[in-house]
Amino acid sequence: MTNNQYPVPNTQYPIPNPQPVTNNKFKLMKNGKTTYQESVNYLYGLQKYGIKFGLSKTSNLLKTFGNPHKGRRYIHIAGTNGKGSVAAFIASILKETGLKVGFYSSPHLVRFTERFKISGEEIDQGKAMELIEELRTAFSPEEPPTFFEATTAMALIYFARENTDLSIMEVGMGGRLDATNVITPLVSGITNISMEHQDFLGNRLLDIAKEKAGIIKRGVDVITAATQSPVIRTLEATARDRGAPLWRVGKEIRYRTTATGFHYSGPGLRLRGLRLGLKGMMQTRNAALALGIIEKLVEKGIAVSEEDIRKGLRNTAWPGRMHIVGTSPTILLDGGHNPAALRALAHSIRNGFKYRRLVLVIGVMADKEINQMLRAIVPLADYLICTRPVYSRAADPEILMAKAAPLGKPGEIAPFLTDALTKAKEMADPRDLIVVCGSLFTVGEALTYFDPETY
Repeated sequence: MTNNQYPVPNTQYPIPNPQPVTNNKFKLMKNGKTTYQESVNYLYGLQKYGIKFGLSKTSNLLKTFGNPHKGRRYIHIAGTNGKGSVAAFIASILKETGLKVGFYSSPHLVRFTERFKISGEEIDQGKAMELIEELRTAFSPEEPPTFFEATTAMALIYFARENTDLSIMEVGMGGRLDATNVITPLVSGITNISMEHQDFLGNRLLDIAKEKAGIIKRGVDVITAATQSPVIRTLEATARDRGAPLWRVGKEIRYRTTATGFHYSGPGLRLRGLRLGLKGMMQTRNAALALGIIEKLVEKGIAVSEEDIRKGLRNTAWPGRMHIVGTSPTILLDGGHNPAALRALAHSIRNGFKYRRLVLVIGVMADKEINQMLRAIVPLADYLICTRPVYSRAADPEILMAKAAPLGKPGEIAPFLTDALTKAKEMADPRDLIVVCGSLFTVGEALTYFDPETY
């Protein structure tokens, strides 16, 4: 395989934190009477329309712009946890090939522009502002889009105008009726499926699996890392009904973790001694799923060399996920925000870190499964600091502490995250481990505290 460029194409939801637009690293830019800050704040104002499932508003909005998403090449990634990591692995590998690769993700950690990347570079603030202002003129006053519908349309228009060779689209919530499902991808990926967003997706794992399976398109290859039998049966049935070839991690795709990395074995690719740029016990499985998707892309004529794969995996960065931002003491940030993610974090800490004491700083959203999240991670702590990020949906830290009390850990309440982080640093000695977790909003704010020059 070579690094020849692929031919150019022929033609939450998690609600964002409004703080990033005032970040001192970026200056406000004028375009007439509108600033970048005003444009982004207008998008944030769409939060008042809440979360609404359906494809019609996104489709109609894109139609106004000439359907720029049609006839272009995409990878579509859904799942409960690991979507961003899988997408980041794929983007990093494809970047090594020289392709121009778009990457749409959500939510952002610090800056709104993080959501829209091409070959690792965030959208320029000026271009973002221009796109937002164009979109505003196209919104229906009778039926305006939600925030996520607007940003999804924005991403698809941006990638088309920049003529990306291929773009990776991360699902916001669910799949079947998610705004990103207006695309027809080359390959679909479904990471894992566990209980989440029950108010929107259903109260049974099977209901959630059906929503995730909704991204499977007729005749389009799909690869999954799901493990539960009912989930797999649902995915298999949907793939069969739609004539979509299905590969599974653990069946057609296999991997073996080693002391320094992992070995990969797929239907058409076998590689040994692979190393990952991302930490965490689950990242090997995420990387195996990413390589399965790469195999499918190679089948479709996209040239990817072994060196592209090795270098891409090694160089992958995905801030806020098993992210070490300090040493002596070690400071670990992880944005896992559901019980399964915090169980994975706990497993990674037990098996990947040595420390004297663990100081746990946790802040979560009030609409999450707080009791299960606390039970997953608090038992590891020697000292617990319950806090909250500056965000309207954040749970009251007093409620967190009350729910954690039966777990019997000493601790305290910090009304603000900055206070919690300062306290954790003051009490930890160089042999300790500070873990900051519970929400991407918590981690995003922590990044600006620990690394203000970058974030």
